[in-house]
Amino acid sequence: MQRAVRVDRCGEWPTEDTVGSVTLSYDDRYRRRLRLKTDDGSPFLLDLDRATVLAPGDGLALADGGWLAVRAAAEELIEIRPRDGVHLARLAWHLGNRHLPSEIMGGVIRIRPDHVIEDLMRRLGAEVVSCYAPFAPEGGAYSEEAGHDHHHHHQSGHSHAG
Repeated sequence: MQRAVRVDRCGEWPTEDTVGSVTLSYDDRYRRRLRLKTDDGSPFLLDLDRATVLAPGDGLALADGGWLAVRAAAEELIEIRPRDGVHLARLAWHLGNRHLPSEIMGGVIRIRPDHVIEDLMRRLGAEVVSCYAPFAPEGGAYSEEAGHDHHHHHQSGHSHAG
């Protein structure tokens, strides 16, 4: 069985060496070790050193050579449509305050179906529409996708002693 042993981010892996793809839901794109099947049905083992969020467009390096392209599966989602930019910011604040995975796309926000949140968004004046699409929410301030590594120390040239 093939083993996928490393993830390289979108644009950082040799797409010309692609030997297949794997399409996964949002929940299935945060894994470390799991038996999966490629889109053509071939089994493989995802065998990473640590749990990693797989984003659409990332590449999985196979131990025997070649790469699998990661794709986001279409899922049932809710699209929240604000009136304007200020309204978008207000709605995003309410979603962020509840720590909901949210995908911000231009003038809309996509979330997973949640009747309580859908009702809240409507009460706040948003249009709420069901859709079926790939889901790639924002990674958050402390995620790998934010491009900030928290395994370092900040140095400063001043003292805080008084």
